[in-house]
Parts: sequence; structure tokens; C-alpha cells
Amino acid sequence: MDADHVAANKALIARWFEEVWNQGRADLIDQMRAPETVATGLAGGGHESRGPEPFKAFYNNLRLALPDLRLTVEDMLGEGDKVAVRISIEGTHMGDALGVPPTGSSVRFGGIILARIENGRIAQAWNSLDLLSLLKQIGAVSDPTGPDRFLLGRR
Repeated sequence: MDADHVAANKALIARWFEEVWNQGRADLIDQMRAPETVATGLAGGGHESRGPEPFKAFYNNLRLALPDLRLTVEDMLGEGDKVAVRISIEGTHMGDALGVPPTGSSVRFGGIILARIENGRIAQAWNSLDLLSLLKQIGAVSDPTGPDRFLLGRR
């Protein structure tokens, strides 16, 4: 792919995050995603989903839980038919769509997404979001004090 295709792919992803996520334009989801888009990792782990319905459920739950959600693209790289982004997400936990009563807590978590573009639409996406951090911040899982166990020396 030439530089113009890479630039167009990056522009699509920038528009996706700004319009679909920040502006809440759910009406653009079907326009910007291929009908049988494969998404990996929306619910954490390596779970794979196909088509629009699982993504729309994820989108709606996150936006209901964090109605003032604001996503920032921190970094974006493009090569060939793929675009990688590092994002940060901020919002206030005001809804119970994540199975936890609203706490009013401000939350901030991040993620990395790799998307494959085909015919000007998102055809595949690999998502690695720090959902554990989100769940800790809203009290859905305990957050033991002290350093992360992965950073402790062997005893």
C-alpha cells in the first residue's frame, strides 16, 4: 500500500475515535465497520466476536457506565492495511452497565488497539484495554495496597 492508503486508514481510525466514541455517534458504527468485522479482546482476554451486535453491546455498556467518556489517541502508527493506536480513556462512573452501582468515581485507563482496514472500513480489530484498572477504580474488584505483585522480587 502506498502512503495515501496509509494516511486514509489513519484518518478513518482518528475519525472513529473522535466521532463514534467522543461524540457518541453510534449511527456511524455500521458505516465505518465492515458487516462481519472480527474483534478480539473487547471483553478482555482473547475472546473473539463477529459482526456488529457484540461490539454495539460493548460500546453501549461502556458509554452507559461512563456517559462523559472521553477518549484520547496518544499515539498512532500505520503500515500497510493496519493502524495501531495507544489510547487513554477518562470518564465518571455514573451508570450500572458494568454490573456495579454508580460510584461517581473519576476513572482513567488505557489500551492499545490494532485495526485492519479493508475497503475503507474496519474489518478486524485486536483490542487490549486495561479493564482490570477500570474495574478496580469502580470497586468491582479489590485493589490490594502495595506494589503490584509482578513488580516484587522473588521471596
